[in-house]
Amino acid sequence: MVADARNPTRHVVLMVDIERYSARSNVLQHRAQQALTEVMQAAWDELGIVLPETLRQQSGDGQLAVLPPGASERRVLRLASVLDRLLREHNQGLSAEARVRMRLGVHHGLVHLDSANGFAGSAVVTVCRLVDSPQLKSMLRRFPRAQVALVVSDLIYQDVVREYQDLPQDQFLRINASLPDKGFESSAWIYVPGENAAASTVPDALPADPQGEIDLNRMDRSAELDPPQLPTVGQVFQHITAQGPAAFGNGNTVTTYGSADDAQPGRSSR
Repeated sequence: MVADARNPTRHVVLMVDIERYSARSNVLQHRAQQALTEVMQAAWDELGIVLPETLRQQSGDGQLAVLPPGASERRVLRLASVLDRLLREHNQGLSAEARVRMRLGVHHGLVHLDSANGFAGSAVVTVCRLVDSPQLKSMLRRFPRAQVALVVSDLIYQDVVREYQDLPQDQFLRINASLPDKGFESSAWIYVPGENAAASTVPDALPADPQGEIDLNRMDRSAELDPPQLPTVGQVFQHITAQGPAAFGNGNTVTTYGSADDAQPGRSSR
């Protein structure tokens, strides 16, 4: 018998995932799951959002939530800051491997709530892909003191972040979230509570493209492949070898390497 798929409903969908879950021992995985359920419930309670179990889908290291109709999208975005504070309290005094940090994604769209094996719909797929994007994972590496990294779809950014300014718009970084092996690509925006994601992830060597997007995968690779550049302030020498009395010392050979820029007229070469 084919299930009736004619009546999807529109919802805010949210996905949260624990950082580095699979690298934990069995005991630490057990504790991380406990922390996830307790911290998420405390956050929902603080925000005044009633979320029945029928609107949650657990996945061990994560939780997919479909918000009830009429849930405030502005209030949902406050979840990032609330979780950041609750996790700081939870992680206080814990070892690095026991701490729990989370990636959080928010989107909205049509969802089939009565599917045979969970929630169905492109909105659900999108929010899960955004949370799994390498750009979002990179944010928690770039900000080791952060507890939460939030990614929102472009729809949420344009409708909520840009219009109402509940979160600092200028601290959001626009990305092109891409998972080629999943056939997924979408514009999205990243925010890290207490940090300025937009300012601190723009390297001089990798300017934004014409649409203002940053490819963090490329940025990570460039950091590995490109050797560090020596500063060019002060005196500049380029491949100079001195021998005999002119060398520093008696009969030594000294070779120095400086900037590849040619010496400019009028600059001292002493």
